[in-house]
Amino acid sequence: MTADADPTPSTTSRRVRANGDGTVYQRKDGRWEAAGYVLAPGNTRRRVRVYATTRKEALAKLTEKIAASNRGLPAPSAQGGLAAYLTYWLQNVAVHQLRENTHTRYTAVARLYLIPGLGKKKLARLTAKDVRTWLNQLRTTCQCCTRGLDTARDQSRCCAAGTCCSKRLSALTLAYVHSVLKSALEHAVREEEIPRNVARNVRTGTPRPRRFEPLTADEARHFLAAARVHRLHALFELALRTGLRKGELLGLRWEDLDLADGTASIRRTLQRTNSGGLTALPTKTQSSERRIALPTKCMRSLEQHRHRQHQEREAAGTGWKASGYVFTRPDGAPIEGATLTRHFNTLLHRAGLRRIRFHDLRHSAATLLLEQGVELVVIKELLGHAHIGVTATVYAHVRLRLQRDAIDLLGNALRNPTELTELTGSKPDGDDEPPLCATPVR
Repeated sequence: MTADADPTPSTTSRRVRANGDGTVYQRKDGRWEAAGYVLAPGNTRRRVRVYATTRKEALAKLTEKIAASNRGLPAPSAQGGLAAYLTYWLQNVAVHQLRENTHTRYTAVARLYLIPGLGKKKLARLTAKDVRTWLNQLRTTCQCCTRGLDTARDQSRCCAAGTCCSKRLSALTLAYVHSVLKSALEHAVREEEIPRNVARNVRTGTPRPRRFEPLTADEARHFLAAARVHRLHALFELALRTGLRKGELLGLRWEDLDLADGTASIRRTLQRTNSGGLTALPTKTQSSERRIALPTKCMRSLEQHRHRQHQEREAAGTGWKASGYVFTRPDGAPIEGATLTRHFNTLLHRAGLRRIRFHDLRHSAATLLLEQGVELVVIKELLGHAHIGVTATVYAHVRLRLQRDAIDLLGNALRNPTELTELTGSKPDGDDEPPLCATPVR
């Protein structure tokens, strides 16, 4: 070695990473691996590894985990139990991605079903067989016995009394519990805590859609006639003629309406949350934010409603609460969803109609439109469904009835003159063959 040789390596040939930044190197299989220390449950630190096809991608994944660790978020451990991971996922991930009411339901599902049933299982050792066995047990177990509901009652009437009431979960609830577990494990896969989502390999079966009994055309006419004398007549008419959701109706503001052009812009939904009370939230989905045409009847009733609201504002004076909503209480404050339901039930009783849900007005609008021959894609846009498959699935029973009517029409058209004579007792006019379609089909 010469005297003027520099024993230290050149800083330009190799970049030295700072302490705590971790290491990045290429594996023998060609992938890049990055490793570093992050905060773990119990205020400890553990080494995590991430993998990617490029050095830049691996470094970005590791940097994201270290940044979360620096913010005080402990990284879950696949060697820990599922209960610990569900708690981490609900408190640090799902809370930022879900609506508040949805997050509350997810938390309840984890507390009532997932943690008691699978919480002690190791996240890394959870198998599809474990999930399937637990779901089968959950499907056949009485909830009064499992959750000890009978012990909290003043008078025992189930397991504590020696007679099981067999209160089992419905197929829809079971599918919802399964979907929450799949969502949690899917995030564990994205964070590379586990290699695959074992809950996706378990099939629970497609639950039957909830049955609903929409209003017939005659019942709908009776409902509208009874609603004419109600203070919220415009709301009930808008619900039945356009199929808007309850929250969308209550969240309508006057600037959303263009009565001159006959349109309404659906931009928000009004719902009660645990933290914020009655709150204006974004629409259910991106497709739910839409612009719809207003029927002429609705435009007239909305004009009358606006005039009545002006009178109420003058009568309230300084006590008027200027919320800007179309449908309000007499003092201008927004209307609670539960309050609207009570008004609706009272109106049904006054009209002598059977008991239905407020949401069934939406089903009634879609069903009546289908029966009038309106295209499915038009109904999908009016209702604000994300996909036309949702519309087709929900109203499959209506489409089946329309198909049967169409087939009967075709059968009548294809009958020969002899069959027509036997059925009607009269001969067809002229010697020509009957037209292919005897009745026009819209």
